[in-house]
Amino acid sequence: MWQSTKERICGVDEAGRGPLAGPVVAAAVILDPDRPIVGLDDSKKLSRRRRAVLTDEIRAQALAWAIAEASVEEIDRLNILGASLLAMQRAVAKLVAPGFSPPERVLVDGNRCPKLPYPVEAIVGGDGKVAAIAAASILAKTARDAEMQILHAKYPQYGFDRHMGYPTAWHRQMLLEHGACPEHRRSFAPVAALCRP
Repeated sequence: MWQSTKERICGVDEAGRGPLAGPVVAAAVILDPDRPIVGLDDSKKLSRRRRAVLTDEIRAQALAWAIAEASVEEIDRLNILGASLLAMQRAVAKLVAPGFSPPERVLVDGNRCPKLPYPVEAIVGGDGKVAAIAAASILAKTARDAEMQILHAKYPQYGFDRHMGYPTAWHRQMLLEHGACPEHRRSFAPVAALCRP
């Protein structure tokens, strides 16, 4: 996996584009080339336990990291792509705090870039190719999973702790039985179909 040893590279990725419920979460990470982290990979290829270990390492060893989200209301208003790009913008903005040197380049997983005041490049499959993007994918995934655990405590009937809001057969069945809660994305077809008068 490629990691820059010269440039200040900021890796950016999101989690939660596909679910029917919950926010979309983005993370931005600038890794420290003098403190490499072993085992970084696309978060989807890692176990929950491994992601938790790596999350602690990233937070402790990265030069900088930040997490941000776009809400269900923003997803429904903007569409999921627009909300994902907004969450990415927010994560990078949080990363570049006053007095902190900004990144020389931002690398984003996927094929679309958020508007940023830095050079930015989209890399398809970047979370499996670039260490900083892999780190961002791990932070975004663990942060979103934690958010869904909170939503599960609030709305246990949907089993958000099991499927994290993704459209599993069981989740769809619970939607049919209970209707949509405030955290369901009404702009997504399976939810919209249930919410029609």
